[in-house]
Amino acid sequence: MYSSMFPSLVFLNLSLLIFTNGVFGVETEDVGGMEGDPVTLHTGVEKQKDDLIVWYYGPEKTLDVQINGKASKTIIADRVAGRVQVDGQTGSLTFTNIRTTDSGLYNLKISSKNRASYKRFSVSVYDLLPVPVIIRNTSQCSSSSGSSSVSKCSLLCSVLNVSHVTLSWYKGNSLISNISASDLRNSLSLPLEVEHQDKNTYSCVLNNPISNQTKHLDISQLCQPCADLPVFLIPVLLSVVIVLVIGAVIYFRTKRGGYQKANLMQFGHTETITEALTVKESKHKIQQQV
Repeated sequence: MYSSMFPSLVFLNLSLLIFTNGVFGVETEDVGGMEGDPVTLHTGVEKQKDDLIVWYYGPEKTLDVQINGKASKTIIADRVAGRVQVDGQTGSLTFTNIRTTDSGLYNLKISSKNRASYKRFSVSVYDLLPVPVIIRNTSQCSSSSGSSSVSKCSLLCSVLNVSHVTLSWYKGNSLISNISASDLRNSLSLPLEVEHQDKNTYSCVLNNPISNQTKHLDISQLCQPCADLPVFLIPVLLSVVIVLVIGAVIYFRTKRGGYQKANLMQFGHTETITEALTVKESKHKIQQQV
């Protein structure tokens, strides 16, 4: 009696283990895509008439899609409603417009009359990559020390609001330096210093596991000597200088005219006082003689 019950208990425990922790020995297929792309999870089988096909999402095995062949009924969860299509022949699941929030683990269970098969997918959805931006770091304009007169050009390659990416500087096909962003959205900046007369080709590359964006460095455009001014600024600066000079001349002339006027008024007041004193003295002498 006990020997006949043992296989049943083993089967029951194995079924519980499969339902809660997944199927032992089932390999995980990695699938990647860019946000907005169509992505298909292939069952790899032909669906039979009475098959029950169920797609689960995430570690909690949330039901996404259920295809009940016997009842000729398909259930699609609200999470993916309107964004997935189910292949009627295979049960494969296609995201027509996949999102980064669709990343995660997908479990497939196909139940037939006498058997059950399983498959698992690890889906990674990446953001569309921006093109890196290269600017000159003018705050670090410098010249090499010693007797050498070759000046250096400090550059900065940057990207904003990215995750799961690597930003790299290349000299030709050789990697110079790189920096990576985690699963959190970050801004990345990577410096580079080159000589003004450098004839090598440099490029800044932003990449994730399935795509990349490249920005090539134009040394002749960005790496002009620090003391040099852009040509379009020269007329502007000359105009400003001319206006300042004219304004200064007018100011000083106006101020000088005011001083001269004040001096003349002071000089005329002094002469009046002197004349009055002379008249007073003459009257006093006349009175004494009388």
